Amino acid sequence: MADPAMSVSPYWELTFDADGDPDGRRRDRLIAGVAERKVRDLIVFAHGWNSDRSGATRLYSRFFEPVPALAPTARLGFVGVVWPSMRFCDEPIPDFPRSVAAESARRPVLDKDTRHALLETFPGRATIVEQITRLLDQQPREEAELEEFGRLVRMLVELVPPGPQALFGADTLAEGVPQSEPDMFSAPVTAVCEDFARALAHLESTDGAAGFAIPNPWDGAHELLRQATYYAMKRRAGTVGERGLGRVIGQLAAKAPEVRIHLVGHSFGGRLVSFALRGLPEGVRTVKSVTLLQGAFSHYAFASRLPHDTRAGGVLQGQQNRIDGPLVCCFSRHDSALSTMYPLASRMAGDAQGAAGADVGRMLGAKWGAMGFDGVQAVPGTRVWKLADALRATLPASGCVNIDASEVVRRGGAPAGAHSDIVHRELARVVLAAGRVR
Repeated sequence: MADPAMSVSPYWELTFDADGDPDGRRRDRLIAGVAERKVRDLIVFAHGWNSDRSGATRLYSRFFEPVPALAPTARLGFVGVVWPSMRFCDEPIPDFPRSVAAESARRPVLDKDTRHALLETFPGRATIVEQITRLLDQQPREEAELEEFGRLVRMLVELVPPGPQALFGADTLAEGVPQSEPDMFSAPVTAVCEDFARALAHLESTDGAAGFAIPNPWDGAHELLRQATYYAMKRRAGTVGERGLGRVIGQLAAKAPEVRIHLVGHSFGGRLVSFALRGLPEGVRTVKSVTLLQGAFSHYAFASRLPHDTRAGGVLQGQQNRIDGPLVCCFSRHDSALSTMYPLASRMAGDAQGAAGADVGRMLGAKWGAMGFDGVQAVPGTRVWKLADALRATLPASGCVNIDASEVVRRGGAPAGAHSDIVHRELARVVLAAGRVR
């Protein structure tokens, strides 16, 4: 039976917990249903930062809606991946309703919807969330209170051993050893908050805000909380991809080897579907394309060597070769979440301390930049197209392809910019072209 909340059919939902364990009934329903419905091409979409299942479902329904008309003779099936992620409610998504709480709250106060999302995302840490909320509300002037805020944020997102997620935070490996956690978890909190506050002030000034004001370090503290939370989501996305989705694809391939699978991921969902490649059982070749929409992970993730460190390589180096088709990365220069905040949050100790605003892209972006801002980097043979040209061309049958989607991925205000502006017919066409679905 078709889901009344979904624009396409047949549609299945795959649900995973934070450690990548699937809901077994939903997984089994998918594997049985694909065979029963004689699906030939299965499009699997993973959301990025997101606050609830309903938000993910709305995204999938709107993105999938034009697909059947674009491929009228294809035997299509659709899957929405739901995993425990969250979004700060002050970040508007183009064409999606904004919460009343987000409209009424102003940074650095933490709105009630975001507090609720933190409690849901980090169960058992209600006391820490309440202390964080109180400090953001009061904004004490003492530097010691800002340092205490940083300590609480780090406690909120730290892992409780012996869970698997600690293995999935790194984007690069140096001589086989994962990189350490980013500088925002170890540097003096005051300096980190001041950098984030300056970056926010720059983004808001370029977003049309009038006037000039000295950045408030508590604005930076609010951003530290956001970025630390998103780091936890990034770590979780890798876990769910490799331990969860990759294994399910292997199980599906064993039962229905003729089904062609096309993976699509937005933001951290791009990281999730990319790590799924690392979780595929040996010999599985049913993944026919991977499309990354504003991928929120390192642009060097697939590189065998880093330009600034020949001892190091990407954590997913060579995994694009497990696709029986291309890895397509759509990016946009209008994505401020990835052009400015991502490099600041990802840098390691000692890298361009004090860089903010326009300096971030120049000083930090080359080393700590994200896929969704400038595409796959340092992978030989990567092709680059403008979106309009890519839609007229025949995409390569293998390798990495960068597509500049700035002409459509362009709407959204500070601090995220166009990061979530992905519901476009043109991007649905890219997914079909990448998978050679007709």
